[in-house]
Amino acid sequence: MTNFRRIGLLTRLHLDQVTETLNHLVRFLNGAGWQPVVEASAAEWLEPGDYTLEERDVMARSVDLVIVVGGDGSMLSAARDMVDFDVPLLGVNRGRLGFLTDILPDAVEERVTRVLAGEYVVSDRFLLDVSITRGNQLIGEGLALNDVVLHPGKSVRMMEFELHVDRQFVYSQRSDGLIVSTPTGSTAYALSAGGPIMHPRLDALVLVPMNPHTLTSRPIAVPGSSTVDIRVGERNELHPLVTCDGQRDIMIEPDDNIRIRKKDKPLRLIHPVDHNFYSICRSKLGWGSRLDSGEHIER
Repeated sequence: MTNFRRIGLLTRLHLDQVTETLNHLVRFLNGAGWQPVVEASAAEWLEPGDYTLEERDVMARSVDLVIVVGGDGSMLSAARDMVDFDVPLLGVNRGRLGFLTDILPDAVEERVTRVLAGEYVVSDRFLLDVSITRGNQLIGEGLALNDVVLHPGKSVRMMEFELHVDRQFVYSQRSDGLIVSTPTGSTAYALSAGGPIMHPRLDALVLVPMNPHTLTSRPIAVPGSSTVDIRVGERNELHPLVTCDGQRDIMIEPDDNIRIRKKDKPLRLIHPVDHNFYSICRSKLGWGSRLDSGEHIER
């Protein structure tokens, strides 16, 4: 057995299928002898049962495992809230793609039972800390598991900015912005902008320009330990946004500096023992399956 004594249940989606799976999990855990802790904001959707309601910040300090019910967005939100408390996260997919929430609803009981029995693998993922300064004053901070994106907001006009990596000047650019992505986020927004897919175990960042004015401006992969600085051009008439994981926006002004670094504390994701990154890519991205020749690489 594991040391998972108190099990937390989180979600951020108000959808019928999420409510159905949340109640299913409560009933299943009760029947298996567990008393789950459910996020207080979900109380109105829950059927009567043996569970405790807690606010998310209280739950983070009191549980040994959090099961996130929803899509990847729900997992991103939970990751930012739980990372500082060293609480591992397990995802049940009730969203669309499900790169991070990899347990299907019809396999919940079998998969969760095996995880609680100690049959799982752990995947450490790093997050990005972002800070925005105006002169010498800190005006905003954020945290992202997938990506930090500089973009013009509702405007369709290009912006100008300078990029520095580890205090070395890289380039100035006119474009629609820049995506700074972790390996976890490489299959999200960065992928749609032409960035590479990175294996989650890589210690690297990828910098992906968005519709750059010069065709030779390509994605750049840099070490995960890098400090990335983006300075917004003084001549910009726009008030661009910095967005963390597509969920939190910070408005910036010309000449502001955006600094992005890897967060020291990693996030622990729990997966079933047969978790396979390449299998997930085949399923979610429509990659081809094995040929019919029957010839496979032997290990």
